[in-house]
Amino acid sequence: MKALWNQLIATQDAPPAWLIVLAGLAALAVVAYPPSWHLSRGLITIAHEGGHALAAVLTRRRLHGIRLHSDTSGVTLTRGNPRGLGMIITAGSGYVAPSLLGFGAAWLTSSGHITLLLWGVLALLACMLLMIRNMFGVVSLLATGGAVFAVSWFAQPSVQAVVAYAAVWFLLLGGVRPIIELQRKRRRGRAPDSDADQLARLTHVPGTFWVAVFLLVSAAALAAGGWLLMDLPALLPAVFGPA
Repeated sequence: MKALWNQLIATQDAPPAWLIVLAGLAALAVVAYPPSWHLSRGLITIAHEGGHALAAVLTRRRLHGIRLHSDTSGVTLTRGNPRGLGMIITAGSGYVAPSLLGFGAAWLTSSGHITLLLWGVLALLACMLLMIRNMFGVVSLLATGGAVFAVSWFAQPSVQAVVAYAAVWFLLLGGVRPIIELQRKRRRGRAPDSDADQLARLTHVPGTFWVAVFLLVSAAALAAGGWLLMDLPALLPAVFGPA
């Protein structure tokens, strides 16, 4: 156990700055290009529904199950007070979960704890798998977990680092786009039961306000996470010289 723990907390050197930038540009291309976004958006949905589930557990609501669908949508089923603070927190946690997860992952990655990050993701996926209630969701989590395990077990440390940076960039950037898509759907009247509209009914505050909150949190996580990933305090003097 001591050897395993030492392996988990061991640190790795960061890739060169140009490779970190390239990983970010690759993640941006995946998020911005519609076909690749459609294929990868399910990963954001996993984080989204995981955020709902974690919030439900922390607020002591009963978590009855999670479903992931092939159209990249999902639903988390909980039971408890339909109008209490726990319900508000649960409803408001989904859209910000990918970005907050990305920020936490950026902190681990920038400090060199790549192995701890990968195994932490595996642990979260395993916990989520216990609550999945449809076959597509099971397959999605097993495929995602299998890919993470393969990287953590078979890949060289340098490859693990590049994959981790790309994945974190994807979470940070991919956490923003669904919020923009949500507001577009709301303008067209195509999302009457969205998280923002549920929050509007619960709090009597307009749904647009909650969309703005989601976007503000995600943008802040992207800015802070990007700062950590690029290690700007160390990078700027190297580029422009000491002040």
